[in-house]
Amino acid sequence: MSVALKPSGQQMPLVGFGLWKVPQETCADTVYNAIKVGYRLFDGAQDYGNEKEAGDGVRRAIADGLVKREDLFITSKLWNTFHSKKHVLEMTKKSLADWGLDYFDLWLIHFPIAQKYVDPAVRYPPNFFSGTDNGTMEFEDVPIAETWAEMEKAVEIGYAKNIGISNFCGALIIDLLRYAKIPPAVLQIEHHPYLTQPQLIALAEQRGIAVTAYSSFGPQSFLELGHPVAQKVGLLLEADFITSIANAHGKTPAQVLLRWATQRSIAVIPKSNSPQRLAENLNHVDFDLTPDEIDKISGLNIGLRFNDPADWPGKIYIFA
Repeated sequence: MSVALKPSGQQMPLVGFGLWKVPQETCADTVYNAIKVGYRLFDGAQDYGNEKEAGDGVRRAIADGLVKREDLFITSKLWNTFHSKKHVLEMTKKSLADWGLDYFDLWLIHFPIAQKYVDPAVRYPPNFFSGTDNGTMEFEDVPIAETWAEMEKAVEIGYAKNIGISNFCGALIIDLLRYAKIPPAVLQIEHHPYLTQPQLIALAEQRGIAVTAYSSFGPQSFLELGHPVAQKVGLLLEADFITSIANAHGKTPAQVLLRWATQRSIAVIPKSNSPQRLAENLNHVDFDLTPDEIDKISGLNIGLRFNDPADWPGKIYIFA
């Protein structure tokens, strides 16, 4: 299953593999094994710190004849510290070199946040904080319009087939569409039953922007990070309501949560190190939830966002 991206017309798989938190030491094997199972979309980012290793896995799979480059859909993301027009294209080239690719199928702005430039020779990836241990976030006065103009150049040069945005709100999308020569093909957002964002998704659909969901299992992705809210809220994978739906369909709770998204044409990018769960996540589209089940799952919404840097305690914010 796939969705056609605008304006390129390229098909993007509805189910992919997310590379967030995949350790460097296992990333190449993880990507290779995911390709063997059947994954074709891989969602990476400069901030994940594993692009070289992911690229190693891709190259090995191609060399072994498992896939051709054109069979894969590779996504990566520009980090916050490289939003200036001086840095966008050079950092696009760096990511391509790290992956060992000539082009990205999708190149996203990771956050609508322009932060102070950090030389990759000093620290890469830079993460959110200026110092390694002082918890300081420093920002630069770079408008999204400047960054987007350089993203469009990446398409014109051939570095990316499609460009898009991640973690953008509706107002920023509407503003971006006012000046974009190439509209965003994809909006990637946190999306799970605790955070459904129906108005934002409706806006994207109205404007012809495909939606990709991350953190489809809600708090599960944030437990190992010590996220205080994730540790207190009920786990979706263990919720009685979700497990009862799963049992009714002969599926796992994870498959139900993924199908809740993909049945509405929202792409998902789960990850797993388990061969069994890799296959289950990929092959979750062979059943349909009832409209009532979809509505009831959506009814779990409480507007709970886990991936919000502004909520992290003990941080210092410096605006240029």
